[in-house]
Amino acid sequence: MKKYTTLFALLLSLQSFAQDTIAKQDIVSAAKLFDLQYNNKEVDTMYVGIKDNLKVYKDMHKQILNNSLPMSLWQSPVVPGLQIEKKQKAIKWKTNKNVLNPINKADLAFYSIADLSVLIKSKQISSVTLTQFFIDRIKQYADSLQCVISITESIALEQARLADEEIASGKYRGPLHGIPYGLKDLFSVRGTKTTWGAAPYQNQVIDEDAYVYNRLRDAGAVLVAKFTLGALAMGDYWYGGRTKNPWNLKTGSSGSSAGSASATVAGLVPFAIGTETWGSIISPSSTCGATGLRPTFGRISRTGAMALSWSLDKIGPICRSAEDAAIVFNYIHGTDGLDQSAVNIPFNYQPDGDIKKLKIGYAKNYFDLIKDTSRNEWKVLAAFKEMGAELIPIEFPDTAVYKANIMDVIISAESAAAFDGLTRLNIDDELTRQGPFDWPNSFRVSRLVPAVEYVNANRMRYHLQQKVHEALSKVDVLICPTRGSGSQSAITNLTGQPVVCTPTGFDKRSGLPTSISFIGNLYQEASILLAAKYYQQATEWETIHPPAFLK
Repeated sequence: MKKYTTLFALLLSLQSFAQDTIAKQDIVSAAKLFDLQYNNKEVDTMYVGIKDNLKVYKDMHKQILNNSLPMSLWQSPVVPGLQIEKKQKAIKWKTNKNVLNPINKADLAFYSIADLSVLIKSKQISSVTLTQFFIDRIKQYADSLQCVISITESIALEQARLADEEIASGKYRGPLHGIPYGLKDLFSVRGTKTTWGAAPYQNQVIDEDAYVYNRLRDAGAVLVAKFTLGALAMGDYWYGGRTKNPWNLKTGSSGSSAGSASATVAGLVPFAIGTETWGSIISPSSTCGATGLRPTFGRISRTGAMALSWSLDKIGPICRSAEDAAIVFNYIHGTDGLDQSAVNIPFNYQPDGDIKKLKIGYAKNYFDLIKDTSRNEWKVLAAFKEMGAELIPIEFPDTAVYKANIMDVIISAESAAAFDGLTRLNIDDELTRQGPFDWPNSFRVSRLVPAVEYVNANRMRYHLQQKVHEALSKVDVLICPTRGSGSQSAITNLTGQPVVCTPTGFDKRSGLPTSISFIGNLYQEASILLAAKYYQQATEWETIHPPAFLK
């Protein structure tokens, strides 16, 4: 009897071992992935607790979390000592009352929002006519640019007819009333597909209207299309191909707001809405020659937008001028109370503000890295000096602050959580691109980011916020190269600073647009937009359009 009892116990033990997927040696091996070492006694002590944790994880995995469900930890860019404006002042937009319909109708494609608003308000053109004009351009050029996921023609014509009726009755909502635009296709709009640019979701319909769509609809704007984005907001490759740069169709538009930038620069819409987690507004705007505004983190509620990284995602306009960006931003900033990181703070832009009253600095340490002083970045500084600006040299923080890429830790952990089900259910195999730096592999790798390292990266981030706040305290606007060493893009995305980029000419070798970035203090989009406006008035690079799309 004793022999059978011993055998039974052995069988139970083997069964238990077969079900128990963790061996003590696994702990030793796993520790190496996290730059840790444990001795045998420590492993023995840890063993039961680690198995208990695994059971908790398995219980959690029984729940599939919707992408729209956020963390309970809400990021704020605010640091001690920050002074925030509380009173909204009236904005008096400057429009040219003498604007006329062009002799060549194709020229309408590159009219500013302000000029189009004059044509509509004065009834020289109807919103329906203007909307049909842009829909026709989208149909004409969408395939060559690969920038459109869906044309929202029925929604557009209905909204345009309503705009015309309201304007005819004397109800004018402002400069966006009757103006067509496009949305990056990670914003939900009832009755439309919201594909996130990714094959697994190409037939997805979300029964919700995004906050930014509601704000634009309230302003009277007309949604004509939903534009491409790199799959799940990375790059310019989506499930239908690669979005093209209007200046050279053999190159990509960059991303992930790929279609929004490409379409705006090609004159398929007067403006479009993009999002940025790390470079997704500024990079395609710079690459295609648009004016892109990435506002302060939390300036615009993200309700109804795909989540990639809750502490980094931001919404902003992609336009053809700083003044247009100011107009659009004025109508979309704020919150519905559903995005707990979003705030209502005044936007006190003054179109006729005096540039000489702005304290303008330049990131000396970043410019010092550009040895060729004939580069367009240096010409920007010269343009401001010609305007009479006294440029203040600033040592702006760079990635050497910690000698560690804390951005990768934060964005990796949050994005893997946002798409947990994609990885766990092997849906990631359906994504078009499967390289080592594409999302499927990135999400898998990110599962091994320790919670402790994620928390410590955010602690370092808070220290970085304080350092950036200190550096910018001496100026209203900081001029900084958009690209190159130092990675101001990572720094300012982590700290939440607003940035606007604008074209500065063309690269001597590639012939593609170059750009400069204006960095602002938190919630001071008005200052950087004013500086960008004056630069554009002095140079007029934003008025040069891709020849292939002038017809």
